[in-house]
Amino acid sequence: MSKMLVQALHVHPVKSVAGTAPDEVAVEPWGLSGDRRWAVVDVDGNVITQRQQPRLALARARPLGGGGIALSAPGMDGLTVAVPEPGVLEPVLLFGKKCEVALADTAAHDWFGTYLGEPARLVHMDDPAARRSVDPEYALPGESVSLADGYPLLITTLASLDALNTLIAQGEHPEEGPLPMSRFRPNVVVSGASAWEEDHWQTVAIGDAVFRGAKACGRCIVTTTDQETAQRGREPLRTLALHRRIGRSLVFGRLLVPVRLGTVRVGDEVRVLE
Repeated sequence: MSKMLVQALHVHPVKSVAGTAPDEVAVEPWGLSGDRRWAVVDVDGNVITQRQQPRLALARARPLGGGGIALSAPGMDGLTVAVPEPGVLEPVLLFGKKCEVALADTAAHDWFGTYLGEPARLVHMDDPAARRSVDPEYALPGESVSLADGYPLLITTLASLDALNTLIAQGEHPEEGPLPMSRFRPNVVVSGASAWEEDHWQTVAIGDAVFRGAKACGRCIVTTTDQETAQRGREPLRTLALHRRIGRSLVFGRLLVPVRLGTVRVGDEVRVLE
């Protein structure tokens, strides 16, 4: 039996914005280093994602030293944004739940407002351990998360993507496939697994880090957004609804929580401990 290996790593510094694919990255208690520590919010303090603004997919954030980011987007001049100085925190709402963040400088607000065509602000989470907990329904005491939807990491497998694309090809809208893995915005992509094997992973070791498998990842409309064009289609949600429904969720991938920190690298062996 072939080994399971890390095929790719992905870090998205700004929630719902395109990120980078490093060869290695440190694992922090709340996720991969630098992942989803920033987000865009509207005038009422609600976090904006590709659910409301698909064009966020076409913007890109590259991590810089010290936690800063370099922003780029079609039709926009690039912008470098530093981590806000310690100071007053602002409450924002992420899926209706309040968390506290720091405001970036005015230039960053103006940049996103111009790009999105509506008033917006860029915010930063300084200390996830103090600011936001993992969904209590599936969390253990003390587990934290940054500005990801609800859990520190998402792991997916190439075999499951291949199986999903086969189902799409056999369905009502084969012209929408095959889909790339970017539709699912994972942190860790694994080769060498069997299709849907990740559904059952309870404890996974990658490099010198260990993760707890919290739950299957329920998918939303973001997965129907082409990450290269920001255009929406029907897939994969239509096919997931037919073949991958667990309870009320349409699932693809597994959500992980770090239990032992370390560094993960492309090419690392992925070992299922239980």
